[in-house]
Amino acid sequence: MRDLTYPPVIVTAKTAFRLLGQRFQMTGTEHVPRSGGVLLAYNHIGYVDFIYGGLAANPSGRKVRFMAKRELFENPALGAFMRSLHHIEVDRAAGETSLSTALDYLKSGEAVGIFPEATISRAMELKEFKSGAVRIAAEAGVPLVPVIMWGTQRMVTKDHPRDFSRGKTIAITVGEPMHPTTQANAVAQTAELHARMNAMLEQTIAAYPTREQPPGSWWVPRRLGGTAPTLEEAAALDAAEKRERARRRAATRAAKK
Repeated sequence: MRDLTYPPVIVTAKTAFRLLGQRFQMTGTEHVPRSGGVLLAYNHIGYVDFIYGGLAANPSGRKVRFMAKRELFENPALGAFMRSLHHIEVDRAAGETSLSTALDYLKSGEAVGIFPEATISRAMELKEFKSGAVRIAAEAGVPLVPVIMWGTQRMVTKDHPRDFSRGKTIAITVGEPMHPTTQANAVAQTAELHARMNAMLEQTIAAYPTREQPPGSWWVPRRLGGTAPTLEEAAALDAAEKRERARRRAATRAAKK
């Protein structure tokens, strides 16, 4: 796949990381194969996860094509940029096209990134997973590699002001690959993926620098000593956000009549 945009983007991003004085804790990156199709499953805690998620595969010399919601592609400038990186547009109402594209990429040897939670977790914990990651990996016949990111939410996420101050640590933990072989037991395999990533998340949080993560930090799960919403509280906030978006869309349509 021809890449004119991706290489300079990587250089620019790494320069930005240095200017921001960011430190990286990266473990398990050897689990990303150096060639052949591979599906990477990420947790989702912030708006810059796409930028940092690619680092999981960078030591293996891979470029990750992320599956991202259609709304990002609808912005003329951002959409053109996303397409130039060969990311995959996902229409949640009709996902057949994005599924076909992801399978084509994987079968041609590309690395594809997916967020099984579909949306950012306000709780900073893993939300319920969609079964798409397991189903896609099984159909394409490729390994499914779990990836946990931590620290990206401190820069920009839902309900909190942006903070690009210097000196933050970004942790990326890559787990051993799963090898889904059939879609018949996708529910059980999705539960296994969730359990693996949950254990990885707890390990990553525990290894994060204590000085940067004092008790009561808003970006830490409630049950681990932080003040992030619980999963139940986050679900209520998500539902309210969804209702407000629907109200605004309805108001916009009414104004155009």
